[in-house]
Amino acid sequence: MSDTNELVQRYLAAWNETDAGARRAVLEEVFAEDGVYTDPLVSVRGRDGLDAAIAAVQGQFGGLVFSFGGAVDAHHDIARFVWHLGPEGAEPVVVGFDAVVIGEDGRISQVLGFLDKVPAGA
Repeated sequence: MSDTNELVQRYLAAWNETDAGARRAVLEEVFAEDGVYTDPLVSVRGRDGLDAAIAAVQGQFGGLVFSFGGAVDAHHDIARFVWHLGPEGAEPVVVGFDAVVIGEDGRISQVLGFLDKVPAGA
């Protein structure tokens, strides 16, 4: 994928994909085989680890969807964006910020995630 915005759009779409096979196909497209994902709650390496993390979030926040909280900002091989998790079209329950590094193969090689708004007990 040559367009960073499209890559990040597809990456966030993986977080909304509840069909395990379809989600895995998206991850193979956008996330490096040995990519690293780190946020305050989890740190995983590889597609299997990220896939499991996404499935766990979907289990915890079933029925909620991820959306962009603004435009993707990118330069060179890095991008950053704000994301929301909540009922579609409603106030987000969770708000976060991710920075991604894009590897030479055009896939995301690293995600550094931050949580700005988290519900109590999550």
